[in-house]
Amino acid sequence: MKLAIMGVVLVVLVSGVYAQTSPRTATADSMKVFWEKFSAAVVKGDKETVAALSGYPLSMPYGIKDIRNKAQFLKNYRTIFFFEGNAAKCFPKAKPMVDPQNPKEFTIGCAITGGIDEPLQYTFTRGRNGWRFTGFDNVNE
Repeated sequence: MKLAIMGVVLVVLVSGVYAQTSPRTATADSMKVFWEKFSAAVVKGDKETVAALSGYPLSMPYGIKDIRNKAQFLKNYRTIFFFEGNAAKCFPKAKPMVDPQNPKEFTIGCAITGGIDEPLQYTFTRGRNGWRFTGFDNVNE
């Protein structure tokens, strides 16, 4: 009987450790898979896939109205990814930056064309429907 109780306790302890470490690993893995898919879609110019992987409203830089839906997103696609920088060149080399205080969000920094290092910031957030592109900002403005 003692052996059975110890076995149950061991299973409970191992399950608790697994439950504590698994979400972080799952989050990191899902972030990597999402980022690879999103980045590849931008590089290929696949606006439909990029729009489907975006969350609305999409926050925009100071002075520009947030994008509320897919139609607005498609209309502003070039502004978001190619107006001040070139996301298709930046994204394949970019590494997601995760704030340890907010593991459900990561950012990608890209340089403005012809100059300043990483003032363009793309924000991605994990919600009920998985990871989504949720914001774009020129951090120098």
